[in-house]
Amino acid sequence: MDRKFTPDHEWVSIDGDIATVGITDYAQSQLGDLVFVELPKTGRAIRKGEAVAVVESVKAASDVYSPLTGEVVAVNEGIVADPALVNSDPEQSAWMFKVRLTDRAEVEALMDEAAYRQQIT
Repeated sequence: MDRKFTPDHEWVSIDGDIATVGITDYAQSQLGDLVFVELPKTGRAIRKGEAVAVVESVKAASDVYSPLTGEVVAVNEGIVADPALVNSDPEQSAWMFKVRLTDRAEVEALMDEAAYRQQIT
């Protein structure tokens, strides 16, 4: 799987025409202990850059933006039931939603891991 990142601290793993999206470890560490997660509905059409989810911590609430355009095909209900999972495993099991891509060219505009690491240091 090809992993990409956004300037807004979302990560994306691409597998065929499906993109799995979550927030980075850096993002969750800046937010602190998460207490609430709201995810988009399955079947929703979303556009690149659109706020599609919300995470709330003891410190603040923050929007999660879609890094790509497409249709939401799955959401991770496990993190809705237990938001703390995002703090413990943000870049693996605590993915947020999956999108069926409609414009694969948008993937090329995302950062690779080296560029993302440079941004946050």
